[in-house]
Amino acid sequence: MRHTEGEANTSAARADWSARENDAATRDLLTRDADAFLHQSLSSPCVSTIARAEGIWIEDTAGRRYMDFHGNSVHHIGYGHPRLIAAIKDQLDALPFSPRRFTNDVATELAERLGALAPWPAKVLFTTGGSDANEVALKLARAATGRFKTLSFWDSYHGAGFGASAVGGEATFRSHIAGPLLPGAEHVAPFHCYHCAYGHDGPESCGLACAKMVDYTLAREGDTASLIAEPMRAVPVVPPPGYWQAVEASCRAQGTLLIMDEIPTGLGKTGRFFAYDHDGITPDIITLGKALGGGVLPIAAVLARADLDVAGDFAIGHYTHEKNPVTARAALTTLDIIAEEGLVERAAVLGTAAMDRLRDTLDGHPKVGDIRGRGLMFGIEIVTDRDTRSPDPELAERVYYACLAERLSFKISAGSVLTLSPPLTISQADLDRALGIIETAIRKAV
Repeated sequence: MRHTEGEANTSAARADWSARENDAATRDLLTRDADAFLHQSLSSPCVSTIARAEGIWIEDTAGRRYMDFHGNSVHHIGYGHPRLIAAIKDQLDALPFSPRRFTNDVATELAERLGALAPWPAKVLFTTGGSDANEVALKLARAATGRFKTLSFWDSYHGAGFGASAVGGEATFRSHIAGPLLPGAEHVAPFHCYHCAYGHDGPESCGLACAKMVDYTLAREGDTASLIAEPMRAVPVVPPPGYWQAVEASCRAQGTLLIMDEIPTGLGKTGRFFAYDHDGITPDIITLGKALGGGVLPIAAVLARADLDVAGDFAIGHYTHEKNPVTARAALTTLDIIAEEGLVERAAVLGTAAMDRLRDTLDGHPKVGDIRGRGLMFGIEIVTDRDTRSPDPELAERVYYACLAERLSFKISAGSVLTLSPPLTISQADLDRALGIIETAIRKAV
């Protein structure tokens, strides 16, 4: 249930929650966890425990059930989908593993299926996590272009490996223990209309200054292999209209490959299968992960234009579980469930209604600065003052723990953004109940 990016382990709100809610058995497991695991930000020590996960719910060791609007972005189809569990069990009986130098029908079918979803004839490679998938994409771009430089964005996240940390822009992953990082990793300010790095009030007046800086940087460098980015930042932040079309044009002009990191945003989360579809662009490489394993097994994928298959004499992603039939079966079944249950369309409809409701009920609230998102990835920014737009992390923490007390879990991003990412399978009634909990918590916290 860790929720805040960069959260201090000893916040007052957390300490109060722990003292009030955690029983002796829970405290004992938390102590064992803290003693057993290496400590790191956003992971251990933990805020609470979990014993079960089903549908939209997680349950702690004391039997308390929470609607999970976080899920590390893996629970698009909910936890423990019966069809997925049955498929994994059957695959374990049929073929539990495949050495990398041998192929199998399940992994090949998944590669074909993902390739057919791409906007061009595609080649595919599987990894065990999104960080590795992004590093494969970076290596492939180097091989295809003969260049080594990258362009990405401050405040972005693309994984925890050395290469992924280098192109990422979060201080937590770029600390002194990670350096020196990958050479040639250039960064610019990200799109963020509510907190524009260039001092503009919004897309009506800015002339897409953020996209122009990308164009300027690519032109000045002249030899950048790839630009890697999330099509919509998962904190969440939505790009202004025309942004990605302008950036795509800049990449084409400079021979820079455009990599879309769809690991948190893909597979229908934003109301389109790929989030970049909202913006009318065609990337060169796509990475997927997180929800691809159905919230059960870890699997990620790199989808690349077939003509970029130029690294056959080198190892760009040598993974023991590269063609694991069990994780491949989980991904195939997840894709089937998303398609057959209409979850992409469901995310679009439910998400639009949820943001419309929040904008209506919280309109003019002095501590609500912005409500933004796409599909079932949306957020509420808590501020000290609507005019200055200054974040209010302390109030956001109080709101979070008030919601947790009402059995709703989510995370806080960028210090003060209540980031809401429910499963695509959530019922309208449960979504309405969750929104009501949030609205009440915000009103009472002031």
